[in-house]
Formats: sequence, C-alpha cells, structure tokens
Amino acid sequence: MRVFVTGGSGFVGGHVIEALRAAGSEVLALARSERSAAIVRGFGAEPVAGELGAIAAESLAGCDAVVHAAAHVEAWGPWDVFEQINVEGTRQLLEAAQHAGVRRFVHIGTEAALFAGDSLIDIDESAPYPQRQRYPYSASKAAAERLVLQADGVEAMRTIVLRPRLVWGPRDTSVGAAIERMAADGSWVWLDGGRARTSTCHVDNLCGAIVAALQADVGGKAYFVADEGERTMHEFLGAMAEARGLQLPERSLPGWLARALAGALDLLWRALGRRTPPPLSPFEAAMMSASITVRTERARDELGWSPQRTVAEGLAGLATAG
Repeated sequence: MRVFVTGGSGFVGGHVIEALRAAGSEVLALARSERSAAIVRGFGAEPVAGELGAIAAESLAGCDAVVHAAAHVEAWGPWDVFEQINVEGTRQLLEAAQHAGVRRFVHIGTEAALFAGDSLIDIDESAPYPQRQRYPYSASKAAAERLVLQADGVEAMRTIVLRPRLVWGPRDTSVGAAIERMAADGSWVWLDGGRARTSTCHVDNLCGAIVAALQADVGGKAYFVADEGERTMHEFLGAMAEARGLQLPERSLPGWLARALAGALDLLWRALGRRTPPPLSPFEAAMMSASITVRTERARDELGWSPQRTVAEGLAGLATAG
C-alpha cells in the first residue's frame, strides 16, 4: 500500500510513518521545510514538498490512502488560525485526494470534538456534537470531522475518523513536554487534586488502529481508540512524571476556581489584543477538571483492533527512553 501522511514530522505522525513502514507500506509524507523533510526521511518516508491547504492532487498520484495527522493543536488562539489549518486544510486535502483517486482516507480526530466543558463519562460514538462549541480547537476539529465523514463514498473514497483520547508515548511533545516544563519551573498545580478520571491512548495503540482502519472495509464512521481501563489524572500524570524521573508537587486548586481564573484571563488577554496564550486557558482548565472516558467496542468489532500496548508497558518504555 502507498500511503500519504500529513503531520509526519510531529509526535503522532512520526510514529505513524514508522508503523506503516513496519506493516510493509510505502510512505510519502508532507514536508513544509527542509527540516521537516529531513525528519520524515529519518522515520522512513519519502518527503513531498508542500503545505496543508495547498496540496496538489499530483502529490497524491498513485497513493492508495491518506492518513491525515496534521492539525493546529493549541489550547488558545484566534479562531481564524484554527479554521484555516484544521477545517480548510482538511477540506482541501479531501478534495485533492478525491481528484487523485485515493481510495482510503483516515483522519486523526479527537474526543475534544465533543467537549464543551462538562464531563464525558463512558461515552461511545453515539454521543452528539455539542450544540454550542466553547473552544476553538474543539469547534475546528468537530468541523473537520464532519467534512471527513460527509466525504465518505465521494469519488469512491472511503473515510474514517479515529478519536484517540490523550495520546502519549515516546517523543511526546505535548502532555509529557508540558509536565517536564511545569515541573521544572515550579508552576505545576493539580485541579481538584487530580481526581478527574480519564481514558488514555498510547501512540502505539493509535498506530495499530490506523493500520487496522486502512485495511477495514468500512467508512463514514468515527471510532474511539484508547488504552485498556481508565485512571485518575493524578494516577496517570503522576506516573508519567515518575517515569521521567520527576516528582510533581501536591499543590491543588478547586476546579471551579481555576475555570473562573482562566475565564478572566481569557477576557483580559483578548481585550488587550494579545496573541500569546495566557498562563491558563479556559480549555486547559476545563480539560484538567473534567472526567473524560470513552468506550472502544466499535473499533474492536468493526476494525478488528484492540490495544496491544498496556499502560504499564508504555510507562516502562518512557522510563527506558529517559
């Protein structure tokens, strides 16, 4: 199989390239710069010069499938940036794939597409998009999902959305990096003592779902993917920190207070016209104080997928990687 990957120089995309290569696929990867080209080449992909939102159909010629892992993953910022990258970038990539005759399109979505601030407990794919989206990231990813699902069957292309919850693992540049930074500068604080419960998804388990989705004869659906079981934020993030040789302090704020502070900071930052994010955004405060757990029966039944990496194995791998 010949697969075109976006976001290949990032955390998830790099692991996707490696997993596809291990499965015997030929992989092409979008590269915006020489630096990105060198990174994806190191993972085993052939770099293709271009930029999300302006991908020529010719760049996808001969490809059997697209794995769309690129996204603007930020907790705060102007809507137009999220819309340009996450929504319009996805729309243009879908059109290019259709024109190129691509037969499979796997989009890396997120449970955040359904998140409007309240807890999401034991949800499956029947959970609806919220009537009112409160966060630009969530709103843009929901819009992108809709585009992908609506494109199923157009020009004979089948489309699938995978929704991993809290992706983690080696080379993590988001959750793990934030833990290290905040532990180092002394800014770490738990919300509600870290009691919120969460599903998680090791990057190897996500990659296994991607490989399964490329082979399954289904389309037009979203699938949650996650590790076995669920944990409190304190249990999981504390274990991640420990695997990195860090000890997180036990300082804690009530979730309601953190949300109020984040809301005030958001209003102030926007009134001042600041482009850099505030110390705490409404999205971050809500995500750290809400419980989010997901069910994965649909992916198991319809994609033939199951998580192959346990959380204990993943944590051991983080410790080994340093």
